[in-house]
Amino acid sequence: MLIMDAVLENYDVTGFALWPVADPPADHLLVLSGRLSMQERGTVMAVLTNYNNSDEPVSARSLQNGTWQIRQLLSADRVIAPGGIRIQDTSTGVTAPPGCCFGLENWRDWLDWQNGEEPWLGHDPTPRAERNDTTIRLWPDTELPDGLPIELPLARLPHLLSSVRTQLVAFLDSVEEWATRYAPSLGDALVAKLDKDLAITAPLRGHQS
Repeated sequence: MLIMDAVLENYDVTGFALWPVADPPADHLLVLSGRLSMQERGTVMAVLTNYNNSDEPVSARSLQNGTWQIRQLLSADRVIAPGGIRIQDTSTGVTAPPGCCFGLENWRDWLDWQNGEEPWLGHDPTPRAERNDTTIRLWPDTELPDGLPIELPLARLPHLLSSVRTQLVAFLDSVEEWATRYAPSLGDALVAKLDKDLAITAPLRGHQS
């Protein structure tokens, strides 16, 4: 069975104290969905605000204000989210995590496979992929060339990406709930910003929602 998830890297929350955050999972990859606890949603927002904040100097009082953090995120030209698409084959136990610098904001690039193109999937780990007329063969890392690949039928790709989109839409709803508690005046703007910059609710090309 193939499972595809949108995941966020969460190495960047040690010592964060503006709102509650959760302990990171062992692989430091948090699946974005509507199932996140309130603390896990706090972790996501801590990662996004830390990752996208400008270098503009601020007062100590401002640094104690979570609303300021959210306003900084809203002012970013485009929200960048460390992470991306993780795909797992439960029948073989092979997992291909997102490569560094791919970015969750680029998750729709996986659709390029349908057009005969090969999207860049990041580095460290650096996935290696081969495509024929019907299948993508994906190795998790070119540093481990002898491992089993994940066999991804092209015909299943739209369905798998649609499931990712469904999870992200549910995640967006959970962000709205989180914002009512920690940034109530900015909730609508926050949801709209994440939706636009992470390309969440727009229909997928070539797939009916």
